[in-house]
Amino acid sequence: MQSPDARRVAAIGEQQHTTKSFENRRDEGKWILKVDATRAPWVLRDSRGPLPSDVIYSANDNIEAGTPSDIPSSTGASDPGKIKAGQPRIDASPGLIAPNVAQATALDPAGALEMAKTFSKEVERQLNVPPAAQLLYGEKLQRALQENSVGSIANEYVVLVDRSKNVQALFIYFRAKPDGIWQMLGAAPVSTGLPGSYDHFVTPLGVFQHTPSNMDFRSEGTLNEFRIRGYGARDMRIYDFGWAQGERGWGKGGMSQMRFQMHATDPDKLEPVLGVRHSKGCVRIPAALNVFFDNHGILDADYEARVAGGQSLWILKPRRAPTPWAGRYLVIIDSAQSVRPSWSPLPDGKARSQFPAHGNTAD
Repeated sequence: MQSPDARRVAAIGEQQHTTKSFENRRDEGKWILKVDATRAPWVLRDSRGPLPSDVIYSANDNIEAGTPSDIPSSTGASDPGKIKAGQPRIDASPGLIAPNVAQATALDPAGALEMAKTFSKEVERQLNVPPAAQLLYGEKLQRALQENSVGSIANEYVVLVDRSKNVQALFIYFRAKPDGIWQMLGAAPVSTGLPGSYDHFVTPLGVFQHTPSNMDFRSEGTLNEFRIRGYGARDMRIYDFGWAQGERGWGKGGMSQMRFQMHATDPDKLEPVLGVRHSKGCVRIPAALNVFFDNHGILDADYEARVAGGQSLWILKPRRAPTPWAGRYLVIIDSAQSVRPSWSPLPDGKARSQFPAHGNTAD
């Protein structure tokens, strides 16, 4: 059995030659997941100010028209620092979360909104979400954060995914202050879990922290037995959010643990059909979006904090351009839309007709 120190070293990706040798990074990543699978759970302490009053939203929000519901105040505020029973656990290091560079230096938040221009230039597959719908999803984001006791998050990027089968979209949001309005910086199509087959989960709902305690790894770009690159082209980053309680999409249903990740997919066979549920429970994203996240460190606040503390994480590229407004949270919601909004169109008929056999069996 490994000592606690050796296990910690392996989990953060440092000096892994002292604990085990690997033929390649993929084997290394799989082993890290294995040794880290029994981590003791931690409860997040949000130190960035008191939670504002809870906000109640209607379940009948019109995503197509983008009509926000009324927002009455509520006196039943969540108890900060506690995760509700049945909610996905937010995994954090013991104690307080290290601030990102912008939070630590009181950097003018106006610069954070410039990332919208960078997204527009670098991400090929984009969704043109109307302003009213952007506002509505910002409200839904805030509700999800409050339900998970992190409603005071501000001055960092947050990634939101709507797993609704009629939406299948990812959004990047930012706000400067805890009482501010969430502003959308960009959106792109995704594919989430498609129930109906063995080992296929419904993508779990909740707030998930991106932390080196669940070390990311990179794709080798190899083909599986069905000639599909499940993790996308070589060097694509697999964002690992650890073990989560997922709803089984087969048999009698029920809940069990799944390894929850966000990653690129086969660029030729599966990326053209993003926008429709096809995964086994993870979130599939466009390759250009994967590179955008990776280069700018959109969700790397905890990773960069480790680096600032003197640690060396192989997963981070030396020539990256990390943003000082890096965040750490992926939020999954389900708007339960009965009609597909025009701003999130289905993949075209040609792409759907060429969907490969066993395309749903990739991660």
